[in-house]
Amino acid sequence: MTRYAAITGFLGAATVLTVPQAMATDAPTNAESVSSTVGTAKPLGALGPLTDLVIQRIRVSDDVAASKFGTDSPIEDPVREAQVLEQVRTQAEADGVNPDAAVAFFQDQITASKVVQKGLFARWTAHPEEAPTTRPDLGPIRQQLDQLTTALLQELKDTEELRDKPVACTVQLALATESGAALERLDTLHRQALRTATQSVCRSSE
Repeated sequence: MTRYAAITGFLGAATVLTVPQAMATDAPTNAESVSSTVGTAKPLGALGPLTDLVIQRIRVSDDVAASKFGTDSPIEDPVREAQVLEQVRTQAEADGVNPDAAVAFFQDQITASKVVQKGLFARWTAHPEEAPTTRPDLGPIRQQLDQLTTALLQELKDTEELRDKPVACTVQLALATESGAALERLDTLHRQALRTATQSVCRSSE
């Protein structure tokens, strides 16, 4: 934990410098180009693509919360969660991804989604004026989640060798999550969800 904290602390400080520098390279000459650069910037490092997908999934949780808020639909849905994890296991086996690792990773994605949903429910209850005025359809949301599942499984496969190296993985994950959170301007709630969603990315050294 001490090594991890030291690495994370170092990279957290380094990212503050690295992200602006990376975005400053070939600096745009007009406001439209600046907007385009920010919109296409991605988390840094070897785990950047995986982290980008994780953040996209966390963002979808906002729509899930909006679709459920003010209805009888519960945040906790053990039956649905079990179905999702079983589908993940089947798809992981077919794609050549370690099924146990994939299930652990997606359990974290589900938990992170519930972190966002509970946080938003609390915020909207305390501040009704901030509550969504429309209710998204869960059908398209679930289709989007299915697409993200496929993409995430591919990234788990592509990064398997790195994720088996605890120290190197920890360095790359810290770089990716810190830069991703900064680029996406994640608030405290969504940063908490990102930490939850990535806690099983790196394999244990034990």
